[in-house]
Amino acid sequence: MLHKSIDFFTIHDSGIRIIPTSNDVASPGLRFWGFILSEVKMPDKQRVQCYIDGFNLYHAIDNLKRPQLKWFNLKGLMSVFIDQNIHSLKEIYYFSAYADWMPESSRRHRELVAALENNGVTPILGQFKAKDKSCKKCGAQWVGHEEKETDVNIAIHLLKNALLDNFDIAYLVTRDSDMTPAVKMIKDLCPQKKIKVIAPPNLRHSKELAKVVGNDNLASIKIVHLERNILPSEIFDENGNVIVTIPEKYK
Repeated sequence: MLHKSIDFFTIHDSGIRIIPTSNDVASPGLRFWGFILSEVKMPDKQRVQCYIDGFNLYHAIDNLKRPQLKWFNLKGLMSVFIDQNIHSLKEIYYFSAYADWMPESSRRHRELVAALENNGVTPILGQFKAKDKSCKKCGAQWVGHEEKETDVNIAIHLLKNALLDNFDIAYLVTRDSDMTPAVKMIKDLCPQKKIKVIAPPNLRHSKELAKVVGNDNLASIKIVHLERNILPSEIFDENGNVIVTIPEKYK
């Protein structure tokens, strides 16, 4: 039996506290062993959105020479940095583009994006543009490809969601200093918003970004985080049909 000298007892999961009652005071609540059950409003959790620079993340993983880590579970990976007691993981945005002039690489990328999207990730895709290139020394010419729109897409979605109050904290996975102006603008226009910059594995943080957000808002993806957050070899839709399987090269 609970002793009446206890001021109150809080059951956090249910949001209920038990308050001791007095025998000579009529109380409108539910009497329970001499106590009243009353509802306690739990504090709102901080809303977290994630913005993933797909090229930064892919090339960092590619440098590890462990292709199986390229079949990563972004939702699980971002959950590593979530405190379930105070955070609520909302949208995860994955920014990238397909290298269609490399059919096999593009196919694997599309399969990954399909798997991520099935797991609640929102892909936002840019494009590559062909560009004539040449060697100044030997005069050789070839067609190169430059990725376009990813940096701009990240910046405008981050700024838009800050202004629309769609997040309290944004996780920005990149080491690209090009994101610095957008983060500065958010800090100026929405100073209550928090930006955490997460470096891809084995990469240092952008010095420019680190200076804007502060050392307390820096984190890094570690190899062990990737190892513990690999997607299943088969991805099923809600009807139990296989929609994509892990590429052979990632096994």
